Amino acid sequence: MILTRHTISLSLLLAVFWLVLSGHYTAFLISLGALSVVLVVWLCARMDVVDHESQPLHLNREIFGYWLWLFREVVLSSLAVTACAFRGQASIKPACFEFKVSSDSDMGKVIFANSVTLTPGTVVIDLKGDKATVHALVAPATDGVAAIDLRVSGVE
Repeated sequence: MILTRHTISLSLLLAVFWLVLSGHYTAFLISLGALSVVLVVWLCARMDVVDHESQPLHLNREIFGYWLWLFREVVLSSLAVTACAFRGQASIKPACFEFKVSSDSDMGKVIFANSVTLTPGTVVIDLKGDKATVHALVAPATDGVAAIDLRVSGVE
């Protein structure tokens, strides 16, 4: 197994995850955790799935700010959808529209589509090439989708 920055990153991530979830810090259990981390990383390396897509290290600096912004947008969208539910059917005006995704990479397109789908009231129905078909609960959702696209471009 060749140690690359991606395998080291995966090892550290799995070790921290195991330690946090385990809550037991005896020598025997830590050695079992270390053994399981080594085994999983070795299997992932043998299957050739440890690369820049599975461990997107190039996104590490900016992604945390993006997650905070996305969390805020999810909360605001949840409140807007709740308000629509209380106002009744007259406030709901569903719409489907196509949106041109500005990201060129597959990773950027996936982050965009998942972010739009995570935001309540919007769902990416289809993503082909640089066109995303979005279904929105209310018609003026294009501004929110454009903001997500702009933020994803900034993260990349």
